[in-house]
Amino acid sequence: MRVGILAIGRLRAGPEKQLCDDYLLRANRTGANLSLGPFLLSEFDDKRNGGMLSEATLLRQAIPQGALRVVLDERGKNLSSPNFAAQLATWRDHGKRDVVFMIGGADGLDAALRSEADFALSLGQMVWPHLLVRVMLAEQLYRATSILAGSPYHRN
Repeated sequence: MRVGILAIGRLRAGPEKQLCDDYLLRANRTGANLSLGPFLLSEFDDKRNGGMLSEATLLRQAIPQGALRVVLDERGKNLSSPNFAAQLATWRDHGKRDVVFMIGGADGLDAALRSEADFALSLGQMVWPHLLVRVMLAEQLYRATSILAGSPYHRN
C-alpha cells in the first residue's frame, strides 16, 4: 500500500526537514517487507494566497484515484501507536492501494475537505505547527512499520 503525506507549505533545509526525510527513509526500509510503501511526502504552495479553499483544491488534485483519504485534525480520532499501526495494517489488508494523509496550512484544512475524508486522525488535542506535524506523522509511520515488523523500536 502506497502511503502519501500531502502537505501545504514546504519544509526548508533544517532540522525538521532532516527528521522528516530520515523517518520516511526508515519507514520505506521497514515497510518494504510489509507491503507498506513507498512513503512519500508531497508539498504544495498556495501561490495565489487563496486560503483554505485554494489549499483544499491543491490537495484534492494530488489524491490518487480511489485513495483512502485521512485528514490530520485535532478533532479527529486519537490513536495509540499500536492502534495506529493496526489501522494501517487493516487498510492494507482490505486491499487499499493508496492512503493519503493531508496536512493543511497555518489555518488548518477546509471544512468541506475534512468532511470528504474517510478518516480523521488527531495527534492530540493541542494544535501543532503544520510544519512540525509532518515530522510527527513521519515518525509515527516509521513507528507503525516497526511495530508491525516486530522491531524493538517501539517500547511500551
